[in-house]
Amino acid sequence: MGQDGLTTGDAVRAALAIDRSSTARARTVDITTTGARTGRPRRIEIWFYRHEGTVYLSGLPGRRDWYANLLAQPEFTFHLKHGVRADLPARAVPVTDPARRLAAFTEFTEDMNQPHDPARIGRRTSRWGSGWRAVR
Repeated sequence: MGQDGLTTGDAVRAALAIDRSSTARARTVDITTTGARTGRPRRIEIWFYRHEGTVYLSGLPGRRDWYANLLAQPEFTFHLKHGVRADLPARAVPVTDPARRLAAFTEFTEDMNQPHDPARIGRRTSRWGSGWRAVR
């Protein structure tokens, strides 16, 4: 048990249980991918989202190295760093089904467009289109 009375597993579950009230800090994680061309570890900071109990990573439209890396080597490390520090082994699955992508991105957009702006984005997002990349 930790000082807060939570086991490591409980603390990890709590850190992953973000919702519409979660802050940008709570959503921020690092991921370590394997370089598609180099084979070297690549660590970046990224936000994660939840939809129907599944964790998603997403980024702006356009080419993203982290996405190319995950397509080439789907195993990666998901690094929690707020509330609990944990390095979680993960496997990326590209979201290619248009209906699933639309449902998830619609929820993410509604979450980020709340009037009280819990993630402190400071801008409003429009509906995310087919150019957006996501893995679950």
